[in-house]
Amino acid sequence: MSPTTPTDPLPSRPQDEAHARARHWQATRRLTLVLLALWLCTSFGTVYFARELARFSLFGWPLSFYMAAQGASLVSLAIIAFYAWRMRRLDRMAGGRT
Repeated sequence: MSPTTPTDPLPSRPQDEAHARARHWQATRRLTLVLLALWLCTSFGTVYFARELARFSLFGWPLSFYMAAQGASLVSLAIIAFYAWRMRRLDRMAGGRT
């Protein structure tokens, strides 16, 4: 009789699964906090430092005007896209089925 190889990996211990879930949620919280801080800087910081930002120009417009009109919205969309991409990757690494 030839030795057979198992088709499924050995079941992991509940402690290992709990530790993996804790690491996943820690990474999720850290990512969320960093992206929220970036969002706060671009939305609130643009308004708070509008006079200082007006000295710089982007595409011929004062930077404060550009950030208020389009830049903050574009940064928010970029944050959402990055969050979705990174969370899908974190979920796959944690064993999710997405």
